[in-house]
Amino acid sequence: MTDNSTKAIVCVDDEAIILMSLKAQLRNHYKNKFLIETSLSGEEAINVIEDLKNSGICVHMLISDWNMPGMRGDQLFSIIKEKYPEINLILITGQADKETLNVLRNSMKVTAILNKPWDPKTLQSYIDSFDTRK
Repeated sequence: MTDNSTKAIVCVDDEAIILMSLKAQLRNHYKNKFLIETSLSGEEAINVIEDLKNSGICVHMLISDWNMPGMRGDQLFSIIKEKYPEINLILITGQADKETLNVLRNSMKVTAILNKPWDPKTLQSYIDSFDTRK
């Protein structure tokens, strides 16, 4: 059972090992402050976010890889920004081109773009900077 104060972070990457690492880092640092959900694709992430929202859970942050089969991270962000503009977006990538990164920064208002491998403290600082819960 959840209440309206529950916040979630949704992590998306097509590599399960990356998701496991990211989820473990976030859980280790934040303990029970956030519900941490993972998805192996953009399509799955959209469904997870919709389910969370329908359950009254605030999705605080979407952290996604860029280069994934089916739906790239920038495509996912575009869909999420249109449906849920309040969700903060972080891109973690090792492959996005400069033009794509500029579009993400400027038009989609991406919170942060981090290179793989990411620095956990840098990621946490971005998450913390957008967490308004005291």
